[in-house]
Amino acid sequence: MKAIQFNSFGGPEVLDLVDLPTPTADADSAIVQVKAASVNPSDVKNLSGHFGHTTLPRTPGRDFSGVVTEGPAEWIGAEVWGTGGDIGFTRDGTHAQFIKIPVGALSRKPRTLTHEQASAIGVNFVVAWLGVVDYAQLVAGETVAVIGASGGVGGAVVQIAKSRGCKVIAVDRREPDTDSPAGRLLDHYVPFEEHAAERVKELGGADVVYDAVGGVAFETALKLAKWRGRVVEISATGKRRVEFDLIDFYHNETQLFGADSAKLGVADSARLMMELASVFDSGALQAPSIAQTFPLEQARDAYAAVAGGTRGRVVITM
Repeated sequence: MKAIQFNSFGGPEVLDLVDLPTPTADADSAIVQVKAASVNPSDVKNLSGHFGHTTLPRTPGRDFSGVVTEGPAEWIGAEVWGTGGDIGFTRDGTHAQFIKIPVGALSRKPRTLTHEQASAIGVNFVVAWLGVVDYAQLVAGETVAVIGASGGVGGAVVQIAKSRGCKVIAVDRREPDTDSPAGRLLDHYVPFEEHAAERVKELGGADVVYDAVGGVAFETALKLAKWRGRVVEISATGKRRVEFDLIDFYHNETQLFGADSAKLGVADSARLMMELASVFDSGALQAPSIAQTFPLEQARDAYAAVAGGTRGRVVITM
């Protein structure tokens, strides 16, 4: 099979198109013919050596959508999707024509999405769901403030929150595109600047703050939370060590959560993908816009596009 592989860390130039043995199934695994696989910023970071646990040589890629070609009889021919913090790092990933995954990782893709759309969901929507649903226990009628709402994860949080009957305040350096699936759903936009906390409080404050930026945004995130509000952190942009007023923190009885989708292997992520599939099929969630698609042979260009900050999702097709 054709696959992308890297033997050393660096930029897109270290990616090679290679011929590898097509994997075969065993009693505990299945083979998926990959139809489409997105390129995430974490894939670019993986290529650069950002993650210390990555083993080489490695085929990268976390998200995928495809068709089961080997495995349990009831799965043969099924259209499936998935993501994982192990594939592309410690086991070969999705930027290949076929991938071997545990049977427990199989999850049927939403009927309403194409393979290209389905491949662009995984990482962003899984870490969004993990933070607001599993950890923050968001309920209908609450208000969610999303720092970084114009990004992939932030946009996923906006959609999930609205699908659960919540009000959403976007806090960002730029106003989210009103033509995007998330941008059309926003109740309020507050510029991310020195008066952001005051403006959010004027809007009633936030029961849940989802900070997709972190680092330089962390102190602001804490100030947005109502009494007993919940704050979710997934990143540390700009700095990894932060300061905050501990007295204000405990007086407000704020709850602080860290959410890391990389800790969920492809089998662990299947539960979340199944939950997401039902919401997509209900029409309550929409696929993000796909900015560019590339054939596998042009994977270097796909990685360069993501590294360059392309707005919208970048997808590799097989």
